[in-house]
Amino acid sequence: MSVAVALPCELGESPVWHPAQHTLWWVDIAGRRLHRWRPSDGALDHWDLPCEAGCCAPALDGSLWLAMRDGLWRFDPASGQRTALAAPPYDPTLERFNDGKCDPLGRWWIGSIYEPRDRPAAALYRLDRGALERMAGEVTVSNGLAFSPDGRTLYWADTKAHVITAHDFDLAAGTLSRPREFARFAPRAAASGTYGGRPDGAAVDALGRLWVAMYEGARVVCLDPQGHVVDEVRLPVQCPTMPCFGGDDLRTLYVTTARHGRPIAELVDQPLAGCVLSVRLEVPGWPAHLADPARLRPG
Repeated sequence: MSVAVALPCELGESPVWHPAQHTLWWVDIAGRRLHRWRPSDGALDHWDLPCEAGCCAPALDGSLWLAMRDGLWRFDPASGQRTALAAPPYDPTLERFNDGKCDPLGRWWIGSIYEPRDRPAAALYRLDRGALERMAGEVTVSNGLAFSPDGRTLYWADTKAHVITAHDFDLAAGTLSRPREFARFAPRAAASGTYGGRPDGAAVDALGRLWVAMYEGARVVCLDPQGHVVDEVRLPVQCPTMPCFGGDDLRTLYVTTARHGRPIAELVDQPLAGCVLSVRLEVPGWPAHLADPARLRPG
């Protein structure tokens, strides 16, 4: 494990590798910033944002789409300007957008987080054909969105519940069916010995395995298509938030991490908290799907 970007975020999230730009994008939710890093020369850029961005999605037209507390936006990195794509479908004083991914056809799927965390009031939405539609619900902290390489399965986690679900995915129709439990992790109260963390962001490799950041577990775990843990990467920080595969060969696993709200003693012992970490793996990842602006036109 090494440090890719030593600049610490408060709450780093949503790393995504842009294959054409050869750059890594990610957001700092609590810090209200968007970051871009180019490994070839170390160039690091950032943009301050007016409110929290839960995730970002590179688009085919060179723009970046941002899921923010105040809605969905198209962001132009050259000008720093935002253009509205959709209004928030929730009360922004209680909820905000969180983790999101594009499917193989360029539709954008974004989950939300219900910040009081006292009931499963968050949901999963799909932006397509100019409309934002609620596709699933009954979670508290939506996370872990990922699509299997064959495009037939969508993975979705509720971090608070410590559960990852799998859904059959109809790529042509953009619909979900047959939700079932894919993996469950022991909550802190029931954990025997050391707490292993709860599932946060995720990424899929070329073998169809799901790599999941275990928040407060100081690790990223690898699950096979049957939901069994078959590998793990131990980390020098307590709170990884999301992995993604990058580099020109997609064999570098980048991991965003968090320091926001953590105990001072922990941060003293873990100076890399908030930084972007990386590790080289033998099996490459599956390329990120880019957002397709054509999917914004009513159909």
